[in-house]
Amino acid sequence: MTKPVIGVIGNTQLVENRISAQRVGESNLRAIAEVAGALPLMFAGNPDMTDILALLETVDGVLLTGARANVHPRRFGMEANAKHEPYDEERDAVALPLIAACVEAGVPIFGICRGFQEMNVAAGGSLHPEIRELPGRMNHRMPRLENGEIHPDLAVVFADRHEVRLVPDGAFARLFGRDVIRVNSLHGQGILELGAGVVAEGIAEDGTIEAIRFKEAAGFALGVQWHAEYDPQTNAVNRALFQAFGAAASARRKDRS
Repeated sequence: MTKPVIGVIGNTQLVENRISAQRVGESNLRAIAEVAGALPLMFAGNPDMTDILALLETVDGVLLTGARANVHPRRFGMEANAKHEPYDEERDAVALPLIAACVEAGVPIFGICRGFQEMNVAAGGSLHPEIRELPGRMNHRMPRLENGEIHPDLAVVFADRHEVRLVPDGAFARLFGRDVIRVNSLHGQGILELGAGVVAEGIAEDGTIEAIRFKEAAGFALGVQWHAEYDPQTNAVNRALFQAFGAAASARRKDRS
């Protein structure tokens, strides 16, 4: 049997301030190829170029990656603010209906960071544009130097920064074989209110939701706020996620065959 194919959503970015491009971080592609054991296939996060039904006839799973751009607030009934830019409304227009289609069809779907947030919004939930502004919350954004610049060392940027407590005997706890894990943290936006049918299975020390699943989904439908794609080759928690995602995609490919 050939490898399962996992579609990876692209992000609209302007290259050299003049060329529109679709981009995917290579760490996402390597996580799929090297840990999930699947073939990564990037598709455009733009409704003019991506037909969702045709996409789901082609792939055996979908990865919604993290991104610099935030989900646009109008998608959950709030006002936009220039300080929370950039936004990627083309990706919003693909990701949100795609999530619903995957859940309905039983196509394995895995959301990371922005993808995690998209999953909640697709279910009717809301986000806070700066989760650190809520009382009692920590700064979940990536580490910076004293001068405000992003820390140059990726090992520092993506280092585990806080614990996540998992629902005992939940999907994540069973997957990891434990109820407490440590994760990295590189986000500003976060879940405010859960969408219908979305279950919170992992909570950070400050109450921030970090892991979700779709309760009624027939197949794999999990999301994590942290960047699991950074080090699944060496990190046991992130490896377990990508291996389980790959196994779900393989099972779907076998069923389709």
